[in-house]
Order: sequence, then C-alpha cells, then structure tokens
Amino acid sequence: MIAALKQDLENCINPEKAAFFPRFFKTGKGQYGEGDIFWGITVPNVRSVVKYHEKSISLEDVQFLINDPIHEVRLAAIFILVNKFTKTKDENEKKDIYEFYLDNIRGVNNWDLVDGSAAQIVGGYLFDKERSKIYELVKSNSLWEQRIAMIATFYFIRRNQFEDTFQIAEILLHHPHDLIHKAVGWMLREVGNRDIEQLETFLNQHYATMPRTMLRYAIEKFPEPVRQAYLKKG
Repeated sequence: MIAALKQDLENCINPEKAAFFPRFFKTGKGQYGEGDIFWGITVPNVRSVVKYHEKSISLEDVQFLINDPIHEVRLAAIFILVNKFTKTKDENEKKDIYEFYLDNIRGVNNWDLVDGSAAQIVGGYLFDKERSKIYELVKSNSLWEQRIAMIATFYFIRRNQFEDTFQIAEILLHHPHDLIHKAVGWMLREVGNRDIEQLETFLNQHYATMPRTMLRYAIEKFPEPVRQAYLKKG
C-alpha cells in the first residue's frame, strides 16, 4: 500500500516546481529547511492521492511515510493523520494518533507540515485535557516543536479560549527566528478576529518590544489609522 501511494505521488511530479520548492522552503545550508528534498507536487495533488489511498493506510504504514526523506511523502502522512484524527469518534484512537504524532514529531519539520496538523491533532486532543504538553514543546530547542506549540492553540482560539495563546506568545516574544514571529503574530491576529479588546490588552503590554514582523502580523486586520499608530509607537 505504501509503495502504491508513493508511486501515485511520483506520477504527480512537476519538474518546474521541484526546482522552485527548495528555494521557497529554504533548504540551503544553514536555512530552516536544510537538506529537505522535494518532488514538486502541489498540495491538491497530494490530497488527491491521499484521498484515494488513506483507507488502506494504517498507523504502522504512516510510520514509514512520516519519516521519508521526501517532503511530499511526509506531507501525505500528515494529511492521513489529520484525516484519521478528525474522522474518528473513538477517544482511544484519537489518543493513539496524538501519541503517534508526538513520537514521530521529528518528521513534522517544516512550516507547512506543522501548520497543517498542530491545531487539528495537538490542539484537538488537548482541548478538554490538561495542556502541559504544549508548554513542554514550546521550551524545546526545536524550532518546529515551538511552532507546533503556538499553532496548536489555534484549536482553542476557534473555541474562544485565548489564555494559552497569550501565555505561549509571551514565552516566544523574543524568539530569534522570523518563522516563530510570524506564527505568534498570526495566532494573535486570530484572537483579535474574535476579541479585539483582549488582543489590544496584550499588545499594549508588549508592542514596544515585539519583533516588527510579529507586530505586523498581529495588527494586520486593524483599521489603518490604528495599525499605523501601533507601528509608529513600536
């Protein structure tokens, strides 16, 4: 089954995108995606292949996919995990998928892989449970685990729970990498889409020391005069 899925992915290879994606995902020496390998397959094509094969793919099969050196194969693994998690009503199965994800977290090693799974699986599982795991992840030395912690709170935000988002944002407030600045700013903006007063309270405490990218992302939807005022003060 794994071989058939990978063959169908290979049939979707686009040489032009295979040349472009390594630059887009920063795979050069010293960059965040260093060494990642791309076949040049679009997300819709990966989803189409996954849809055809996912019913025949077990968690044991996903183990091989999520550790594959090819980015789009790992992306297929992510889509399969998310689909399995969101479709099942069995709490034991959800727990198994969540734990599998954490056990194989090293394969979730680029921003698209994180952003396509962290809220659904990590946030989704922890929503009605004790949430110390996201605080373990945010204190990791791994950029991707830190981003997973931040994006996981999107699940909470969508249900109007913002405390963990603000706490994780404070921990990451002075992080050196712009991928974290963007993730934090994005989640803060999502809070603001639901409760502008709570976002403004947070910003008024931190805007002066926030990285500019983080601030710009957070205030992107503000009225222009308000946005400019924050940028001038920041």
